[in-house]
Amino acid sequence: MDSKPVVKHSALDKFKHDITPGRITYIIKGFTNLVNLIEPMKYFEWGEDVSVEKLQEGFTNVFESTFDSPEGWDAYLTHPTHLECGNELLSTLEKILFIYYKPSRII
Repeated sequence: MDSKPVVKHSALDKFKHDITPGRITYIIKGFTNLVNLIEPMKYFEWGEDVSVEKLQEGFTNVFESTFDSPEGWDAYLTHPTHLECGNELLSTLEKILFIYYKPSRII
């Protein structure tokens, strides 16, 4: 079992109604590429809400990133390319919710 600590970052997003699918794809590609540019960032996944429960409170998308350590997360926060992508994303959103966590497992 890998005992190295990791940190995960999840962002629930609700895009503004006038944001085109092409612009959303452009933003997602930018975040996907961060894995190639920011060494402590190990994974990036995203998806659209497919719930039939209708409990998502308007959030339509989720972005989840995995970092190799809390220090890696700190490096990501101040990386210029992340700041650029983040500002682009924020300009397209009606609302966002961030959750940062260290995964736990029950053995």
